[in-house]
Amino acid sequence: MLSKETLERYRRMTTGQRMKLVLQSIDENEPYLLKGRPDVVNRRFQLLERENLGRNDNILKGLALSEG
Repeated sequence: MLSKETLERYRRMTTGQRMKLVLQSIDENEPYLLKGRPDVVNRRFQLLERENLGRNDNILKGLALSEG
């Protein structure tokens, strides 16, 4: 979880600043995404998928609560 200060700093950024940060992070980390044995790479992608599904579920739950 990000600190309140970090979240506030991100909220104050412009869309362009956030996009630059995202692209920089992709450039720095993408080379490592496919490195390693095939089973390690597969586990990495499985973990990413589980984390994304969890975030999506939380978003949908939040939306459902806000509509009710």
